[in-house]
Amino acid sequence: MSIYLVQHGLSIAEGTDSERKLTEQGIADVTHIASVAKGYSVNVNRIMHSGKTRALMTADIFSAYLLPPQGITQISGIGPMDDVKEFAGTINPASNIMYVGHLPFMQKLTSYLLTENEMFTVFRFQNGGIVCLDRESDSTLWHIKWALMPRVQ
Repeated sequence: MSIYLVQHGLSIAEGTDSERKLTEQGIADVTHIASVAKGYSVNVNRIMHSGKTRALMTADIFSAYLLPPQGITQISGIGPMDDVKEFAGTINPASNIMYVGHLPFMQKLTSYLLTENEMFTVFRFQNGGIVCLDRESDSTLWHIKWALMPRVQ
């Protein structure tokens, strides 16, 4: 079982739109990645998002493709500046949950789960991309199982 970390799709610039909805490119990127994930038979039980419009829109697109049986849920604790150590303690490695959030939180959470140091950057997210993490039952540290990104750069 795995967890899936997603940075929301590309959104309208701050100050332009108070809700910061996804741009057309953001919608296209997330739709593409969701379609690829479906093609690979990615199994997600539930999608959890931060409640911000751009995260909800991203979660909705992934949900339409991956059809999580437990649906979509808004949660607290995954906002841009939230405490990754506190949140990490709530993650069930057997949950198959997708978390849709923001930077720097997602990047720091990945670093913390892999190295127990949130300041040591181990992966650079792209808007709309997925990082799949897994953990062996006898370990406290996670590893990157795979990643899907909109652009190979």
